[in-house]
Amino acid sequence: MSKDKFVTIESSAVPLPIENVDTDQIIPARFLKATTREGFGENLFRDWRFDKKDQPKPDFILNNDIYSGEILVAAKNFGSGSSREHAAWAIHDYGFKVVVSSFFADIFKNNALNNGLLPVQISEIFLSKIFDAVEKDPSTQLKVDLENQEIILLSNGEKESFEINSYKKECLMNGYDDIDYLLNIKDKIEQFEQNRV
Repeated sequence: MSKDKFVTIESSAVPLPIENVDTDQIIPARFLKATTREGFGENLFRDWRFDKKDQPKPDFILNNDIYSGEILVAAKNFGSGSSREHAAWAIHDYGFKVVVSSFFADIFKNNALNNGLLPVQISEIFLSKIFDAVEKDPSTQLKVDLENQEIILLSNGEKESFEINSYKKECLMNGYDDIDYLLNIKDKIEQFEQNRV
């Protein structure tokens, strides 16, 4: 299934300054019954967002109307724990297009890239600057430029580069999943097969 093309996003951000967030905190296991990607967003961080009576916890960041946007800014070691793909589904379905952190668990990072969610890994120093800027002004805008592989704090122009696998970058920029990518190069594959004969 192809996704939206991702080139550049300018957005305010939601700060989540909690280290070692694992996939069971992102989407608890009891919500993993569905097999399609839709509907997981409503249970993103479910046990942190709601109490046992399903009432929103006012002190959790996603329940604070001051913060909004398509960028989730997380602390170090985001997405650790089990390999569930549903964690990326839940974040994307909630409305986030980018997650920023100083370190991602490898499996989460790959699941995110496979599902149209861009994990942007930056230095601890730059991450701290983003947290500070958003805390001072929740309307602070970030620009994530995938083509040039940069994240920019628009309030002062500070920026940092980030790494991404070239194949995954091409897929995100064209809205491809793995099947779409293969269909896109079908002519080249057919030519290769003909040349082997």
